Amino acid sequence: MSQPEVRTTSGVVRGVVDPMTGARTWRGVPFGDSTAGAQRFRAPRPAPEWEGVRDASVFAPPAMQTTFSFKDSVIGSEDCLSLDIVRPDTDDVLPVVVYFHGGTFITGSSHEKVLQGHFLSQATDVVYVPVNFRLGVLGYLDMRSVGGDCVANPAIHDQVLALRWVHENIAAFGGDPDAVTLMGESAGGAAVLHLMCAPAARGLFHRAIAQSPPAASVHSRVQAAMWVRRLIDGLSMPRTTTLSDLRDVDAAELVRVGRSMMLTGKEVVQFNTAFMPTVENATLPAHPIDMFEDGQQAAVPLIIGTNSDEASFAKAMYQTMKSRQRAARRALEAFDADNAHLVMEAYGYAGGRAEFADLIADAVFWAPSVMLATAHRRLASTWMYRFEYASATMRRLGLGAMHSADLVAVFGDPHSTRMSKLDRFGSREAFAEVSRTMQRHWGSFFHTGRPGGEWPEYEFRRDDIPGRATAVFGAERFVEYDPKSSKRLAWEDFDMREWGNNRGELMESLAEFFGFDLPDTDDE
Repeated sequence: MSQPEVRTTSGVVRGVVDPMTGARTWRGVPFGDSTAGAQRFRAPRPAPEWEGVRDASVFAPPAMQTTFSFKDSVIGSEDCLSLDIVRPDTDDVLPVVVYFHGGTFITGSSHEKVLQGHFLSQATDVVYVPVNFRLGVLGYLDMRSVGGDCVANPAIHDQVLALRWVHENIAAFGGDPDAVTLMGESAGGAAVLHLMCAPAARGLFHRAIAQSPPAASVHSRVQAAMWVRRLIDGLSMPRTTTLSDLRDVDAAELVRVGRSMMLTGKEVVQFNTAFMPTVENATLPAHPIDMFEDGQQAAVPLIIGTNSDEASFAKAMYQTMKSRQRAARRALEAFDADNAHLVMEAYGYAGGRAEFADLIADAVFWAPSVMLATAHRRLASTWMYRFEYASATMRRLGLGAMHSADLVAVFGDPHSTRMSKLDRFGSREAFAEVSRTMQRHWGSFFHTGRPGGEWPEYEFRRDDIPGRATAVFGAERFVEYDPKSSKRLAWEDFDMREWGNNRGELMESLAEFFGFDLPDTDDE
């Protein structure tokens, strides 16, 4: 079957058997209609029907985004709601993995080389479905401060629509719609957690894997309004700008201004980035930390974890001890000024380069992941991990197991990233063993809802078990109980749910600019 044809709810698609890997694949299959023009900032619509057979042998354009090059180029399309399907070249009915890419909520695609999934699909015997969805200004910025004719979180709406498409169509590709695992890394890992909170996604998936998710990266409505104001200013548009006006702006210009907001905004060092989802009733009824602590998330088995050196790049951000300490304190006090000193103390006041980088990494990735795992274990089986494998070259460079380093191991393709070029002369034996181990655990989870038996659950302390078991994937594989316990305790008293609590002057300025009253809560 060199050109497998499958009928979907919109029409027939013709895929291809990849000549290099032998996997069946369908590329650029639309699940939603174009989001351009009048549909910009609105909820997505299902893909329209087509006549005849649609060629699905080439990838579709990704969501609009910049290339981060000197040319200030913009790639992609507002007609971006597509997905790819990869499976072994058999007729077996297999579990399904729906994957959401990372990229700081502003970049990425379903078909990045490391995420194409041919090796993962065949190693774990699954139907693998990576998804494209709106990004940045067009997907992760709540425009309701400008007008009500929009949805707060277009990207989450896109992801829910993709899950509905999978539920209705994946059986035709040999996938089991009753055995769907959500999986993602970085912003894609956060997307998995958002969908666990989204009422409209209930029943559309059955297990979840969140790798290095920035789980606390959620805008309050006032915080989103601050960035909308920056966008309007960056476009040199008046304060009376409407949604209709913004729909008339060239999409590439919107994306370029959005990029400048990310690159030049001093708010980034306070964990206040321009693009995140916003708490609102339809898609994210409360902050994920609150949803999980209240037991309102989907009660599905969960694997969640982080890398040991997520923010190793931060070692070079500041040149003096005082500047590092000042930056760390300001970042923490933007959330919880009363308890910032407890976290600072736990990290030796973040004066050293390594201590500062650890604090940044834990604030964004590890600490909120621990909070969610702690809450989720009351509702469903939960497993935590730490990825710490790094080649000799990466260790010599001081980068270690940096952010996204786990992807090459899970996907089983050591040559698929730019960083892999640094290691092309190194030994592959240790990496291959880590990759085999992780794929075995991930594959077991895809099929049974549990990783391998030697990986214990993230349980409560008992007389015979210390609790908080964390699987460590490195040069050696082992289980550590309650890692970094003193730092965990410091974060337990720290409130990271709402940025800007001590910036009343900013909130008052926004209220005056947009003409609304300051809310008492973030829930509306």
